[in-house]
Amino acid sequence: MLLIRIVAVVIILLWIPAGSIWAKGDAKRGEYLAAAANCVSCHTAEVKDAVPYAGGHAIKSPFGTFYGPNITRHDKQGIGKWNEADFFRAMRFGKRPDGAVYFPAFPYPSYTMVTNSDLTDLWAYLRTIPPNNAPNRKHDISVFVRWRFPLRLWKWLFFTSGVFVADPKQTPQMNRGTYLVRALGHCSECHTPRNFLGVPIQSRYMAGGKGPDGKKVPNLTPAGLKKWGDKDLKEFMVTGIFPDGDVVGETMGIVIRNSTSKLLSTDLDAMIAYLRTLPRLEKE
Repeated sequence: MLLIRIVAVVIILLWIPAGSIWAKGDAKRGEYLAAAANCVSCHTAEVKDAVPYAGGHAIKSPFGTFYGPNITRHDKQGIGKWNEADFFRAMRFGKRPDGAVYFPAFPYPSYTMVTNSDLTDLWAYLRTIPPNNAPNRKHDISVFVRWRFPLRLWKWLFFTSGVFVADPKQTPQMNRGTYLVRALGHCSECHTPRNFLGVPIQSRYMAGGKGPDGKKVPNLTPAGLKKWGDKDLKEFMVTGIFPDGDVVGETMGIVIRNSTSKLLSTDLDAMIAYLRTLPRLEKE
């Protein structure tokens, strides 16, 4: 009888996915990761008394205006019916639970690099957000862009999934900075110019120019930051104040308020260290 019970327990342990038994996300750590990923900015409407994560933020692009969805635990309007696998699939592969492809206005080309442990903690944090029934706004985009089936071809041509792997030849600080800028912070989504298909021009990585909303974004390579000392740059990332005393506005102001100002000093140092190593690209 005892042997039968032992065999039964072993079978159950083998049948249930290991992650559902052992992996318990750290919601507190996930909250910090959400700040590093600036999740709240794209999923919160820019109106007075907006409910965090209830969606509605407008993301302007050459293809029209996309609206960040509700990602609270609401079963109908939010992601209340999602499981952790659905979340991983969205972040790693840019796929909805029903298999449809997300528009790359959702920066999964960067989020694909987020590590499994960080995704688990992020998911744990998202599960703590109270449900809200705010309806999702329909994207205001051209009829040709609304078709999702061409996105499969776009992904096949221009998207590569894969988790960030630390470079053993680099210091821990450099690897941390690379990860924060390229994966969680998805900085290149705005600071790298794109071609007419919306594909980032990698030869101009982080060189700025025209952003997704058509407005000018700064060059973050050493050519663009040559007049900034590390102290000045770090102060800007915390307060949004330029060395000359001017204050940043609009999109970057939101990023600083909701993301970089909440990061640890060591993480800001790591990000700056990484930016200093980028190829020097002068503006065109």
